[in-house]
Amino acid sequence: MIAIIDYGVGNLFSLSSSFNAIGHEVKIISNPDELKNFDRIILPGVGAFGDAAEKLFSSGMAEPLINEAKNGKPILGICVGMQLLFTKSFEFGEYDGLNLIPGEVRAIKEVIPSELKIPQIGWNALNIKNLNGIFSNSNNGEYVYFVHSYSAFCDEKFVTSTTNYGADLVASVQSENIYGVQFHPEKSGNSGLKILKAFCEVKA
Repeated sequence: MIAIIDYGVGNLFSLSSSFNAIGHEVKIISNPDELKNFDRIILPGVGAFGDAAEKLFSSGMAEPLINEAKNGKPILGICVGMQLLFTKSFEFGEYDGLNLIPGEVRAIKEVIPSELKIPQIGWNALNIKNLNGIFSNSNNGEYVYFVHSYSAFCDEKFVTSTTNYGADLVASVQSENIYGVQFHPEKSGNSGLKILKAFCEVKA
């Protein structure tokens, strides 16, 4: 079974509905002691990094989540949940993340043309580097739904797809059993459902 972490930040209903649509049972959990009972873990997130990080650490979820990650359990971070996988963020200050993937979260305005609107909101195509892992059911160029003003900056070896918004931005990452997507698969129609289904099928 799949756990969706409830730490006060996330689109829990849409995520649950998406997994139900592909025939996978999920449970929304807020008790850190329960994490060890699940095969896979989803870390959702919306809003600002600092607020999300404070809530995640104060909920008591951070340490057991890190332990489960180190034990090889598949974990998927979504949107701000993906950003929390990194070392730190510079959104409205400097905040520590989970450091499960080395890298930083910084403003997309640092790299995109000044005439483009921030945040990036809407559908954009994925440039998928390898059609395996969470993209094993996908096709290159599929469109998914983004809402973000900040992006991950990390070593290319962790980047599994990018999207172009005046510049190539990190759209998804992987480090062994740790996966992250900047976009919202639960809002991305069939393209998103295929990604969630593939995550359910990656080897634990």
